[in-house]
Order: sequence, then C-alpha cells, then structure tokens
Amino acid sequence: MKALPLSRPFAVRLPWPLPALLAWLAAGSAWRLLDGGVFALAIGIVISGAAALAWPGIGRWRRLLIGAGFPLAVLLHALATGALPAWAWLLPCALLLLAYPLRAWRDAPLFPTPPDALTGLQALVALPAGARVLDAGCGLGHGLQALHDALPAAQIEGIEFSRPLALVARRRCGFARITRGDMWRQDWSGFDLVYLFQRPESMARAAEKAGRELRPDAWLASLEFEVPGVQPSAVLRSVAGKPVWLYRARLSQRRAVPELTQPPRGAAAGFCRRLGVLFGLSDRSTAAQRGR
Repeated sequence: MKALPLSRPFAVRLPWPLPALLAWLAAGSAWRLLDGGVFALAIGIVISGAAALAWPGIGRWRRLLIGAGFPLAVLLHALATGALPAWAWLLPCALLLLAYPLRAWRDAPLFPTPPDALTGLQALVALPAGARVLDAGCGLGHGLQALHDALPAAQIEGIEFSRPLALVARRRCGFARITRGDMWRQDWSGFDLVYLFQRPESMARAAEKAGRELRPDAWLASLEFEVPGVQPSAVLRSVAGKPVWLYRARLSQRRAVPELTQPPRGAAAGFCRRLGVLFGLSDRSTAAQRGR
C-alpha cells in the first residue's frame, strides 16, 4: 500500500466556516458531557483554543473567531437563562488588570501611533546606520512599525509593562527587540533616540529622565505632547494634529525651531491606511518604501 505523503498528513482544508463550526461543536459537546460548570468551561476553551491555533490554512481573524466563539456562546446562554454566576462579572475586570497592571495605569492608555506620523524623521535627527531607537511603552507595536518605516537603518527596540501587549507586539514586529518591563526603570543611556506617545502629565518626568540618562547628542521624540516649559529642537508635522516634538537630551532652550511638514495625502487613502495598521493589515512593502 502506498504511504501517504508526510508533508500534509492531516491538513484537511475545509471551506470556511466549517473549521469554526467543527471546533465549536467539539467544545460544546465536551461542555455538555461534563454537565457544565467551571471545569467543563475550561475544557471547552482549551479545545476551541487548540483548534484556533492548530487549524491549517486560516488567517489570524478566523483563528480569533474560532477561539472566541465557544466562550461567547456560553456567556450568551448564561445571560439568556439567568444562570450566570456572580463571579463571572469579575472576568472583565481580571482581563483589564491582565492587559493593564495597576502600575501601568499612570501611563498613557492604548492609543496607536498613526502610520505616517514619523515620516521624515530621519531628515531632522540624522541618525547613523545602526543607531539604537527605543519605543518607550510600545503597546501593540504601532509605534515600532512607524519607527521602522521612518528609520529603516536603525535598530528598533521596545519596552512594554503589560505582558499581553508585549506578546502581541513581538508577534507583529519581528524586526524589533521587545522587552517586558517598566520604561521608567529602564536605562536609556544606550539609545540614540527615545520615542514616546504618553500623556501630558508624564512629559515632565520623561524629560527629567532623558536629561539625566541620554547622551547630549541623543534625542527625545514625543508624539503630540510637548515637554512643558522647554523649547523643542525641532518639530515634525507629517500628520495634521499629530506633531512630533523633538528634543536634544539636555533639553536646553532653543531659538530656532526647524519644522518639516509632509505634503497632504488623500483623505480616503489616509483613512484606509489607519484602519489597516489598527487591524494589522497594512501593506508593509508600501510602508518600507515610504520609510526609504
């Protein structure tokens, strides 16, 4: 008897949404056979999650649908029958604390960097090839991608205190070295540029840290929010309403403030690019060409 090829032993390609329906059926059957309850719910989530990760030939959003379908169905069933236990309402709070630990609440919430916000940055900062650039508080990696597009010859690094966000950023930005940790405790002395998209209340603290740790020729870049009481060394205006304020590390007072304004782009194209970056669907090759 002829042996089956080993390259695709069990890779059955079924039309969508059959993979999702089969995964939900398996998870729901296990939940019913185990008479519901927390243990049965956990087993069902494991089954649907394993199917989402292991099923071949599907994209990330379909994997997300496969993994989330069963727990959402159980939740809706519990709401409809009035069987939702009191502790279940704590789950959203637990997920929020997992994504945003208490120590991170003083920093900025999750606001992605617009894809074109840093276009033209190299013309102002003139970083050498191999320069180390840090996205302090990198979130899901939108700022990392924007830095990579604007500074293609630089070594891009990121730090993020939220463990789930750091994991997602690592998957999205394979070109970057991402550390899970506290940006305020990290040593910035080895970086040529530190990029921030923080809150206005955080800027004085960031400026004090940059002035204390960065070299005199290094840069602090802040999207949208200025350092209070300090004249910027330069301003980059690539996206309307989203200026990038650039400061030398010592943050001394400056007389002349050079500005670089990118030509306006079509509104429809800009809107589509923002949607693409937000959902991880942007054309990376086009972004790399813009960075060059």
